[in-house]
Amino acid sequence: MTSAAAHSASHATSISPAVRRSILLLSFGTFASMAAQRICDAMLPELSRVFAVSIAQAAQVVSVFAMTYGASQLFYGPLGDRLGKFRVVTFATLGCSIGSLLAVFAHSLDALVFARLLMALGAAALIPLAMAWVGDNVPADQLQEMLTRTGLGSTLGIVGGQLIGGLLTDALGWRWAFVFMTVLFAVVGTLLYVDLRRQKAAQRAQTTDPAAASTQRVQHTHFVTQALEIITGRWSRVVLILAVIEGAAGFGVLAIWASHLHRSLGLSLSLSGAIVALFGLGGMGYMAIGPRLIRRFGQPGLVIMGGAVVGVSALVLAYTPHWGPAIPASLLAGFGFFAFHNTMQANATQMTPHARGTAVSLFSSFLFLGQSLGVVLAASLIDRIGTSAVVALGGAVMAVEGVYFAWVLRRRDGTGA
Repeated sequence: MTSAAAHSASHATSISPAVRRSILLLSFGTFASMAAQRICDAMLPELSRVFAVSIAQAAQVVSVFAMTYGASQLFYGPLGDRLGKFRVVTFATLGCSIGSLLAVFAHSLDALVFARLLMALGAAALIPLAMAWVGDNVPADQLQEMLTRTGLGSTLGIVGGQLIGGLLTDALGWRWAFVFMTVLFAVVGTLLYVDLRRQKAAQRAQTTDPAAASTQRVQHTHFVTQALEIITGRWSRVVLILAVIEGAAGFGVLAIWASHLHRSLGLSLSLSGAIVALFGLGGMGYMAIGPRLIRRFGQPGLVIMGGAVVGVSALVLAYTPHWGPAIPASLLAGFGFFAFHNTMQANATQMTPHARGTAVSLFSSFLFLGQSLGVVLAASLIDRIGTSAVVALGGAVMAVEGVYFAWVLRRRDGTGA
């Protein structure tokens, strides 16, 4: 966010209906972005069968997406400042529909991976630039509430992507999951385009502020300098390294949960996807009571609790002989993970306050690059130690990370060794 935009936003006394409508549309975009990321989780066994490859090879449709998604976020902050955040989100969404359409007609795993790469290039813009646009257009005292709405879209995308991916793969075939994504991106992109034209029409009567444009150019010029400052900062390095571990052990290993339930318990892909989708519902549960938990436990207590809940839940899901306990385990795992992740996000925004946009984009990149690493490691370990051990190992890493994060938080704040 530019200083001019922040200054302008802080003087707004209320959020206009037009801005609220735009935020709602951006929430649809964040839903589509996260759904695209998780749509393949439950279909990996089917892709393995159809293309006659191992689960590890089929998992490229997840790992390549995550790697591209994470790396692309480094460039969207400066691009949004230059061309307009809402404009970039709009055309990135429409571009995702083209990548999804290519996936529908992919006749080899390589073609599907390429289509997923194109989807990731567009989807990477939606969440960070949606948050940045909200920050530019919402008063400071209402910012957190509005950001929660875009965050709700993302969380529902986790649920919807896993559930729809498994359901459509079981009922109609894996290609129909990408038909759904093609239509979703096309509809959301069209709605965003209509709203973009409305915004442009409303701005035509206003004169361009050269000072604001100059500020944007300066920020773009100094992006690399800011990034280097963040990466070399002591506390920033801690947060970014923890983001990689969180992405690998949390989001990365999550990609094989549905496959594990399918293989170990013989559940259908749709049922497996539905159970894992409860992870997202658990995250929504945390959002509902998170402020009270933060006040009661503080950040150190919250990350210990979150990591421990994920660890125990993953252990249950890994070794349960019946699918029943997997339901509360997946739900509680989502609750614990988002308790941990919310604290990570809060610290990411405070890494470098004078370069907050760049800091958050780097945090997102490290998180999703960690996810791609986690998918690759998890898939490669399946044949050696089995899916149960991989799921349990991911939970154990999250539990240990929670304890370590609490320790460094207390040490930073001077409340513990």
